[in-house]
Amino acid sequence: MNTLESLARLCAILAGLLMTAITLVTCASLLGRNTVGMTLVGDYELTAATAGAAVALFLPWCQLRRGNIVVDFFTAKLPVGINALLDRFGAVVLAAVMILLAWRTAVGGLSSYDSQTTTMMLGLPEWIVYAAMVPPLCLTGLIALYQAFIGNFPEPSP
Repeated sequence: MNTLESLARLCAILAGLLMTAITLVTCASLLGRNTVGMTLVGDYELTAATAGAAVALFLPWCQLRRGNIVVDFFTAKLPVGINALLDRFGAVVLAAVMILLAWRTAVGGLSSYDSQTTTMMLGLPEWIVYAAMVPPLCLTGLIALYQAFIGNFPEPSP
């Protein structure tokens, strides 16, 4: 689990750096647009691509820390053992969804690479964003499988 935790932490740090960078780009573009009438070309494209990759990069850490929203309205009064079983079942379902997303994202990335699609304004290859999303989606699935079959669920972070 230490390896999975280290990889999840690295993904979260990368996501934070990406979000910080795109926030600075957006601020620079807004300041330029509202003060001197100049904007950064392609700022919307950069924001969309960066946000998509950052969301995928945050997912492993979120799953590791049990940061997903849990609706326990119907299960709050059930015994601890039943809730643990439901948590494990939920982790299996999440793992299946993440593996499916990783597979389809990889297929989309390969298709984008084959057709050489690029963004409209900057001409950046779109497959790069897909490629950045596949490893964290796989890692999220692996963490969920570990939690479902091997590891104990840590207490959620406050």
